[in-house]
Amino acid sequence: MITVCYNAEKTISHCIQSVISQNFKNLEYIVIDGGSTDKTVDIINKYRDHISIFLSERDEGIYDAMNKGINLAGGEIIGMLNADDSFADNNILNVLAEAFEQQEAMIVYGDLDFVNAEGAVVRKWRSGRYTHGLFNWGWMPPHPTFYCKKELFYRFGLYSLEYGTAADYELMLRFMHLGRINAFYIKKVLINMKIGGISNKSFNNRVKGLTYDFKAMRKNGVLFPAAALILKPLRKINQYFW
Repeated sequence: MITVCYNAEKTISHCIQSVISQNFKNLEYIVIDGGSTDKTVDIINKYRDHISIFLSERDEGIYDAMNKGINLAGGEIIGMLNADDSFADNNILNVLAEAFEQQEAMIVYGDLDFVNAEGAVVRKWRSGRYTHGLFNWGWMPPHPTFYCKKELFYRFGLYSLEYGTAADYELMLRFMHLGRINAFYIKKVLINMKIGGISNKSFNNRVKGLTYDFKAMRKNGVLFPAAALILKPLRKINQYFW
């Protein structure tokens, strides 16, 4: 389990508590801080007894930090929980572990709720079962629910810093669409994700995000990238109606 953070003093405690409250016991928890200048490190140090590895140093952004965590990990399964996200309940890691074991899966993912600052659900991302070719139609699973065997990073590579805010999308394309690694879908909310994010903070960031998406699609064999680029945001509309 990897958490990456930078100047996250407002949310990091809730994130860490979400991890250490899990009923699952065989957990390696890695926290990678990007050299925070606020009270983030002080807060993390309060939980050091629950953290397997803690590293605080400057990095090249969130995906560089994730790569550092992956390289440090000794566990068989890798998952990310960002500093402003939390598990939906205290049994999520058990559910994930059972899916990997019982389904003999290499990748497992599930559903996600977007929550506001008060914790109220404002959007619901219901992924659905994956079949090969869905990425051609703008489909993708929510990255915060994406867990995979560590060996896939050795086979297909780490997060690429060439794709900016779409690095997580590109990696899932590389593993699932281009690499044809089958994934098992858990029909359950696994993660509560705070609304917002780097790619949505401004119009320019949204345009950059679409550019990176298109680049990732072309690199990983999406049949009609221009069509998929249009369909991808359209798929989000139903997240608001539930």
